[in-house]
Amino acid sequence: MKDIDNAPTAADSAVTVRGLVKHYGETKALDGVDLDVREGTVMGVLGPNGAGKTTLVRILSTLITPDAGHAVVAGYDAVRQPRQLRRVIGLTGQYASVDEKLPGWENLYLIGRLLDLPRKEARARADELLERFSLTEAAKRPTATYSGGMRRRLDLAASMIGRPAVLFLDEPTTGLDPRTRNEVWDEVKRMVGDGVTVLLTTQYMEEAEQLATELTVVDRGRVIAGGGIEELKARVGGRTLRVRPVDPAHLRPLAAFLDETGLTGLATATVDTRRDDVLVPILSDEQLTAVVGAVTGRGITLASITTELPSLDEVFLSLTGHRAGAPQDSAPADTREEATV
Repeated sequence: MKDIDNAPTAADSAVTVRGLVKHYGETKALDGVDLDVREGTVMGVLGPNGAGKTTLVRILSTLITPDAGHAVVAGYDAVRQPRQLRRVIGLTGQYASVDEKLPGWENLYLIGRLLDLPRKEARARADELLERFSLTEAAKRPTATYSGGMRRRLDLAASMIGRPAVLFLDEPTTGLDPRTRNEVWDEVKRMVGDGVTVLLTTQYMEEAEQLATELTVVDRGRVIAGGGIEELKARVGGRTLRVRPVDPAHLRPLAAFLDETGLTGLATATVDTRRDDVLVPILSDEQLTAVVGAVTGRGITLASITTELPSLDEVFLSLTGHRAGAPQDSAPADTREEATV
């Protein structure tokens, strides 16, 4: 820790947040947020539009100051030591922030010089990152001629010029096509492999599952859940048992039988004709055992029996009451910020 008082941190945390509060008029964008991001991991921050995600990133990257609470990033206090902190972080917002009038190479070189890199090192770093992000052939072209995916890759390259210890990605793949999104994901994984710590805000559940080591769910400025992906799925519950008979002709009779026994509870067994399975909602281990026993006792030869946890999208809906990407009713300030970062 570098000259920090009264800011408790976990020993292996690259980012530590305690009691963070931010108001916009009468709206509380953040309402006492606590957060720890372990070094060398990806923390995914999920939440509806206006939940406070971008406000959190803006505070951690020193763009705005909180009204209360502490935020420590890579050992530096975000309020008391903003200049030092900016030298060890990278930031990529929802929209590319590079200068469109300059060629890609000049964008990166300029950022390197602004970070006080010597000219030779700034040139070498620009060349290195253009190659790493597959932009070498477009290095001398004005950025205005780049496709959306190319701009996003250049923006990521720009955030890596100073070899940051912590990288903030605020919905980095918004508006990208699936192929380019996958390319960005691959690059983020490579960064983490190099030891970079990443805080990622996203509304794409697939993106969170691909990249995040742990998740924090934010709603109306508060942290409402956190943990590993499988942990959150298990906490929400709602396992589904998939029973696949060898003979697909047994699908509907099997579903009817399970309903008649009452083992499905208040739910109904359904048939998934795409996968030739009977789906049974499971609320307890006892119910699971009873259903498997009843099916095998029926004399139906089975090809497989598997259980599935709910999807991350279902977990998000259960926790927040919102679909991913849907705005919440009472936080216009953060929604406005997310459109401008």
